[in-house]
Amino acid sequence: MAAAGLAQRLAPKGRKARRLRRAAAAVLAAGSGALLLTTLAAFARRGTTLDPTAPGNASVLVTSGSNRISRNPMYAGLAGLLLAHAVDRGSWQAWLPVGAFVLAMDRLQIVREEEALRGRFGAEYRRYCATTPRWLDRRSWEALRSLGSARGR
Repeated sequence: MAAAGLAQRLAPKGRKARRLRRAAAAVLAAGSGALLLTTLAAFARRGTTLDPTAPGNASVLVTSGSNRISRNPMYAGLAGLLLAHAVDRGSWQAWLPVGAFVLAMDRLQIVREEEALRGRFGAEYRRYCATTPRWLDRRSWEALRSLGSARGR
């Protein structure tokens, strides 16, 4: 993520609609940061590893909270922060590192983590994968709506 952020800083800045871009980027960054921080807090509360380089050290499978809408809410949060930075920069070149980050996470890191979690949690993890998307998709938004309506009851 740091490399992608640095690459974005090197991209040229756009000139038009700066105030609107800043507001949109701030909203996106706030939501992405909240997603990332709440997920980190949930992992810490459950006492499982936060180290992405050692997924085999997971002591518990976290499937509640933000992990109910995505199997990888931390990576979605990081991607959202990069996306917010790209919006703020306002140039198409700033979007390229976002795509590179998502591709690298999806094809390299997440695959490794999934293999470790399948080995560690077996059928429980396979059931979780069947009901929860890797990133965010239509099911994610439906889960968010159901969480919101459950809180309003």
